[in-house]
Amino acid sequence: MRLLIERKPIKVYPDPKRVIARFFFNGEDRAKEVIKRVLTLSDQEVFGLISPILQEYSKRHRNITKILARHCKQIKHCIEEMEIDYESLSKYQRLLLGSYFTHEYSIESAAFFNPSVVEDPDQSELVEGEKRLIISFRAVGEGHISSVVFRRALIDCNGNITVNPSGNYVDEAEVVRNAVYNKKLFFKRAADAMIDLNILDEVGLKLEEKFDYAILRRVIVDSKNLQTDDLKKLEYDKILWLSDTYHEISFSRDTDISDRVIFPISEFERKGIEDARFVRFIKDDGSVIYYATYTAFDGAMILPKLLQTTDFYDFKVSPLHGAGAQNKNLALFPRKINGKYAMMSRIDGWNNYLMYSDKLTVWDHPVKLQQPQFPWEFIQIGNCGSPIETEAGWLVITHGVGPMRRYCLGASLLDLEDPSIEIGRLTEPLVIPNNDEREGYVPNVLYSCGSIIHNGELIIPYGLSDYCSSFASVKIELLLAKLLSSASDRKTSNENKTPGENKTPGENITPNEYKTLNENEAANKAEEKL
Repeated sequence: MRLLIERKPIKVYPDPKRVIARFFFNGEDRAKEVIKRVLTLSDQEVFGLISPILQEYSKRHRNITKILARHCKQIKHCIEEMEIDYESLSKYQRLLLGSYFTHEYSIESAAFFNPSVVEDPDQSELVEGEKRLIISFRAVGEGHISSVVFRRALIDCNGNITVNPSGNYVDEAEVVRNAVYNKKLFFKRAADAMIDLNILDEVGLKLEEKFDYAILRRVIVDSKNLQTDDLKKLEYDKILWLSDTYHEISFSRDTDISDRVIFPISEFERKGIEDARFVRFIKDDGSVIYYATYTAFDGAMILPKLLQTTDFYDFKVSPLHGAGAQNKNLALFPRKINGKYAMMSRIDGWNNYLMYSDKLTVWDHPVKLQQPQFPWEFIQIGNCGSPIETEAGWLVITHGVGPMRRYCLGASLLDLEDPSIEIGRLTEPLVIPNNDEREGYVPNVLYSCGSIIHNGELIIPYGLSDYCSSFASVKIELLLAKLLSSASDRKTSNENKTPGENKTPGENITPNEYKTLNENEAANKAEEKL
């Protein structure tokens, strides 16, 4: 019999009015034609065109003049190739040119789903029993391009949730490319991305063991200029695109968290940033940092990546490496286990795996933890966010896919000191799509990227059929009791098996055994960091 859950009377819908101003470019030939036509206009004509644009779009964007000026600067090379002195252009000419190379993009026009939730770093001025939350969502706009957006919410002592309304503007972050790359690690990832090996060898010979973005860009541009084959030129571009996967982003301090959008900036994520799983991580010294794993998608290849922040203003972005950093569904445990980072993954697309690492960005030796067991999850099982620590064990909310590709949410309990041991698993779904949740962009799908425990309740934010989001809750005491009961049933079942048949998937490796596995790689791993 299924547990009683409470669906909260709140839904968060996509808002097509949430727009950002993006750079728009249709090729150099067309760009130069536009530049030529604009520069034939008189000063009076230029002012007459740009003035109403600034008045209209200043109501839709926080600093439209800054955006237009930045986009004009992005076509500076075209202007100079036309033998026009860029510095001689007037302020209004630059703004008008920038407007022709700008378009609005509605980040939430299609969907707003797959939420993750963490405790807000700011818990000031609350009354007893309240908690302030930060919820991340996957927002989808035109062309099915996904980005990460945020909302702040408050949960009271009775479990009621209030999601704060979003602000009037949406802001992208400033991108800071200040990473120092490790040559061996960078070119291993480049080879994994199937970039031409001959070109990688050529570029690698021109770089030191450590290099930064500026040095790499100079080498790439010089090498590309010597190339006449357009397909090989593209391979050089791919190396530079890969370097964009290492960067920092910074939001203005005058933005509300609902104003901030993490939008794809690299060609390796040009089709979307998918399903961020945020976790409040407790470091060895007791300090707190927030991590998120997400999937970068370029339309063909999946690249798992890691975000890290302490304040949700400044983020560091890095790709994840190793045999375990493949496919989707990576979820970091909220603390180290026996001195090692721990991660769940789904490297084969349909089973849950467990792995340990000394480095946050390098994951090897994945071991199967769970496989589909019940009819409602026969197609695949995966995690729905980072495990949650309880006195009874690590609570893992899972998703299972069954007949008619219906996604349901389940739950499992893992041993605290050895998560490869599955203590219990719900035999029936915890949450299934009801009649009001079945219709949407992708029917019959419930999905979550992270939950939280508050006042004795497990709060599960979840996406409804890949369209909007809502919340459900269940008494944590009842859920854990059900999971421990399933453990007793499993023990009885295992006692009837022959010796050697009573191990659950993944029960054959511990964190200490990972130490032995990693000893032979220790020297190499010590170098594999940025």
